[in-house]
Amino acid sequence: MANRIHPSILNANLAALDDEIARIPSSDGIHIDVMDNHFVPNLTLGLPVVECLRKNHPDSFLDMHLMIENADTWAPQYAELGCESVTFHLEASQAPITTARKIRSAGSRASVALRPQTPIEPLADIIAEFDMVLIMTVDPGFGGQKFLDSMLPKIERTREIAKRTGQELWIQVDGGVSESTIERCVDAGADVFVAGSAVFRADEPDAMVNALRDKADLRCGH
Repeated sequence: MANRIHPSILNANLAALDDEIARIPSSDGIHIDVMDNHFVPNLTLGLPVVECLRKNHPDSFLDMHLMIENADTWAPQYAELGCESVTFHLEASQAPITTARKIRSAGSRASVALRPQTPIEPLADIIAEFDMVLIMTVDPGFGGQKFLDSMLPKIERTREIAKRTGQELWIQVDGGVSESTIERCVDAGADVFVAGSAVFRADEPDAMVNALRDKADLRCGH
């Protein structure tokens, strides 16, 4: 599977999102964090803003990451807006299989996210219900945190579980991804990389997108 770079707009200028997205034309997707100040201690944006982004960027792959309570209620609504991928947290869901199926039925890829302290093993028997698993490599809530190397074995176990199913499962990492950490993520089995600070704090954000992808591709021999 090809490596994908999904810059997180959490670290962009939130008052000029259209302009910020235009700065990263080489990205494979736009990672959009939705936070409700309940599930995580931060508040960002919601359905109305995402609806505008969908209209303004019809050709962009919108990768939603919902760090919110009541995920079973809200996640399908983002799929109905036409977002290509919708990720909800296992910890915020009472019915993850039902929610994943609703997301898929609306035409989106269904993804489940795990906080650092949540093990992957309970998902082993139902992992085929998802198109992607997001392994948080920082505590969710704020950008700019240091990458947690302790999550690398979890990524490895997730890839092993996916291989046993024969399923083409994307494994995404989010938190502290940079030129200095992306190779470790590739080695562990990840193939979708969320980079916020590394991209939007770079002098040339799009050049950083390409540099990260090149580094990942070189590591896995693409």
